[in-house]
Amino acid sequence: MSKKKLDICVVSANKTKTKVLKNTPAGHGELERWLRQRDLPKTTPVVLEATGPYSERVATMLADAGWAISVVNPVRITGFAQSELSRNKTDKADAKLIARFAQKAELQLWQPPSLAVRELRALVDRLQALIDMRQQELNRLEAIDQGSVISVGDMVREHIDWLNSEIKNVQSEIDDHIDGNPELKHDAELMESIPGIGKRASAQFLAYIGDVRRFKSAKALAAFIGVTPRQKQSGTSLNGRSSLSRAGHTAARKALFMPGMVAKHHNPVIIAMAQRLEQRGLTPKAIVGASMRKLVHLIYGVLKSGQPFKAEIPMAGIEVQEGI
Repeated sequence: MSKKKLDICVVSANKTKTKVLKNTPAGHGELERWLRQRDLPKTTPVVLEATGPYSERVATMLADAGWAISVVNPVRITGFAQSELSRNKTDKADAKLIARFAQKAELQLWQPPSLAVRELRALVDRLQALIDMRQQELNRLEAIDQGSVISVGDMVREHIDWLNSEIKNVQSEIDDHIDGNPELKHDAELMESIPGIGKRASAQFLAYIGDVRRFKSAKALAAFIGVTPRQKQSGTSLNGRSSLSRAGHTAARKALFMPGMVAKHHNPVIIAMAQRLEQRGLTPKAIVGASMRKLVHLIYGVLKSGQPFKAEIPMAGIEVQEGI
């Protein structure tokens, strides 16, 4: 599954059928019709590899239509491919691989995000688009100022002023939307009790992840986002460096970067961890990655328990694999 297309494989009565469709609303509708035309019961597991928004849109449409959906972390698919000694790496081969995985694996039913979360995500995406546009215009203005193209510079400044106004309006809409939804407001307040998590970060996390209680553990949530450690080692060496797996929800992971930077200077739990990791020789980048992972555990802890953050109360499992 990619930004532009869906590679599909259906296995029924030991027969395999493949199809390629556009990853658009029209393509999603055609997929749902194609599945119905094959006389498949809606309890048939429809398994998608998690690719962030590319998979979530089609998964939501199929779930709303009543199909049994499972959205699987790419790490599980990769592990299954290795167990099969699979060598072919094409979109069609991957679709067949996922179909075989669906027949053998223990699957968890995926639930689409609530309407309130979907609306929040649309607002958060709009805010990010406006912020990105503003940065582009600021970069353009710097280049124009150096070239002294006055008339164009005035137009760019006017556009930046408009963008600033729109950013303020959308941020206000996000705040109102969260305040108007008791569940979102409750979860946002719990997250914002964690030093390092502010209003924007909590809104992004709620928009991209929804209810974290659907994950069986903080470790499962961290794997979904892609902030679990990945060990690199070669030959007989056991001292390879670790890094973030990055096999997960890209937008959620990006949303954690600045909070991770802030938390390692202002969150007492993460400050202590960062100091230990620095003494062990980890790079600043690796420490930020570990801070992001720790934040995921803290977020899961406060939301699962329903209690605000307290530095003096340790959370079970929080120290596991803290280094990245």
